[in-house]
Amino acid sequence: MKKIILFALPLALLVISCGRFGNKEIDGTKDMRIVCLSKQLTEYVFALGKGHDLVAVDLSSTYPDSAKLLKTVGYHRALSPESIIAMNPDLVIHSNDIGPENVLPQITKAGLNIHAFGGANTIDSAKLLLKELGKFFGEDKAADSLVKKLDAGIAKAGDTLKAMNIKDSLKVMIIHFGLRNNNYFVMSGRNGVGDKMIRLAGASPATYNGKGAREMSAEAVALANPDIIIATDFGYDRMGSMDKFISDVPGVSLTNAGKNKRIVRFEEHDLIYFGPRSGDNIIKLISLLYPAASVKTK
Repeated sequence: MKKIILFALPLALLVISCGRFGNKEIDGTKDMRIVCLSKQLTEYVFALGKGHDLVAVDLSSTYPDSAKLLKTVGYHRALSPESIIAMNPDLVIHSNDIGPENVLPQITKAGLNIHAFGGANTIDSAKLLLKELGKFFGEDKAADSLVKKLDAGIAKAGDTLKAMNIKDSLKVMIIHFGLRNNNYFVMSGRNGVGDKMIRLAGASPATYNGKGAREMSAEAVALANPDIIIATDFGYDRMGSMDKFISDVPGVSLTNAGKNKRIVRFEEHDLIYFGPRSGDNIIKLISLLYPAASVKTK
C-alpha cells in the first residue's frame, strides 16, 4: 500500500518528498557514495559539480563522458538489485522511471537509503528538478546558473529557427532500439520530449498508429511516411550504415525518408529529457532537419 501511495503523489510533492531514508538523515552537501538510476539525474549531478560522488549508474546514463567510466547496475527498466546493493551506496537516486517492480522493494529491504526526484519531461519540470537537486546538494547558485543556461539556450534556438523563415514543415519520426525489449520501436507520436523537440526545431511529428513499443508495425511506419527519420545512436550504430538501417528496420524503405536517404543519427539522451544543453541540441536538430536553410543563415 505504501508503494501505491508513493507513485500516486502529484509531481510537485513527489519531487520534494518522495523517497525513503529510514532513520538516517542524508546530508547532500557532504561527499558520499551515490548510485544513480536515471540518466537525467546523472547529467544534472555532474553539471552541479557533484559527479565525484557517483559510484555507479544505469546503462542509459551516457552523458557526460565521465559517466561512461562508472560501473553500471543494469538498464534503468531492467535493473539488478544485487548489483545496486553490492556498490554499498550511501544513497540511491532515481526519477520513478525504473524497473522491474521488485527493484525498489529489494533495495529498500536491504536497508539502502533511496530518494526519488521528479522527471524532466518539460522545460519547466527540468528547471524545477535542477533547483531541487541544487537545494539537496547545497549547490543552489550552480543550479540557478544552469536554469539560466537552459532558458538562454531555448531562446537562442527560437531565434535561430525564426531567422531561417521555414515555410514547409517536415514530418519527422524518431526510431529507437529499446534495450529492454530488444527491438526497434517508434519513440515519437506520444507527445513526449522527442515530439516537443521536433516542434521546437520547426518540424512536426509524423502520425504513427502502430502498436508502440511492444511491436513495430512496418505498415504503420509506411503510412506515417515521415520525410526524415531520426535514429537514436545505439539503434543506428548496431545496423552499421544508413543503407542497412533503411533496408532492415521495418517499413523504413517504404517512406520518403528511406527513399531519399534522410536518416539522421541523434543521441538518445538528447531527445528524452530537457536540460541545460537542450537549446544546443535543438539547434543541432534544426541543422540536421533543414541543412540548406541552416547554411543560408550562417
